[in-house]
Amino acid sequence: MILTGILRHYATVLLAGTPKKQALPALREQRSLLRGISLRTNCSAISSSAFASRKAYLVSAYKEGAFLKDPENRGKAAPNPMTDPAAMEGMMGMMKGNMAMMIPQTLIMSWINAFFAGFVIMKLPFPLTLRFKSMLQSGVATRDLDVRWVSSLSWYFLNLFGLQSVFIFLLGNENAASQMAQQMSQMNPSATAQGMFAPGYDADKLFLAEVENLEVVEHEYILEGVEERLLATI
Repeated sequence: MILTGILRHYATVLLAGTPKKQALPALREQRSLLRGISLRTNCSAISSSAFASRKAYLVSAYKEGAFLKDPENRGKAAPNPMTDPAAMEGMMGMMKGNMAMMIPQTLIMSWINAFFAGFVIMKLPFPLTLRFKSMLQSGVATRDLDVRWVSSLSWYFLNLFGLQSVFIFLLGNENAASQMAQQMSQMNPSATAQGMFAPGYDADKLFLAEVENLEVVEHEYILEGVEERLLATI
């Protein structure tokens, strides 16, 4: 499993193409939106006057479309990402990464099902409740087997999700062998900047949505009256 993860990591690195430099207007558009998100997230670290001035500037610029890379296309429908060569290249890179992740796991799972289906390979040294039976005894259809016995298929899945710390130690945090991180990013793509700026995104709608988010923020300065609080503890 560890060797497969290392090979998958380097295969993904080799399949990944060289990232192209973005044009300055497109880069400014993305960074300006991230600036608003950062202000909203970390607003408690600055004073009320500083937050108000930054908020007023960003809200005004977002409404006017000052950061749009194509201001003349404002209000028009978003272009079809299938007609954009850069978007197609990004989609192909994503497909390569998914193939490098899925094909080895499918082959290993098929091999385990073909040769070790129904086998138990180990017994845990501590007692467990019956709730763990379905998780630890996949592929073994017996009711009276002790819960502590682990089937081969369940052991494979436990290794698949339990070796993340080993991969991080060997390959670093940004490794392609991290199954859990990839699955979490696929389940919630909007949580990452790459998912937010997916091909065909409408920057004007994102800016207007961020305007609403900034306007409803309740600012509270964490250092307000810190001198009095410090002196009160002495």
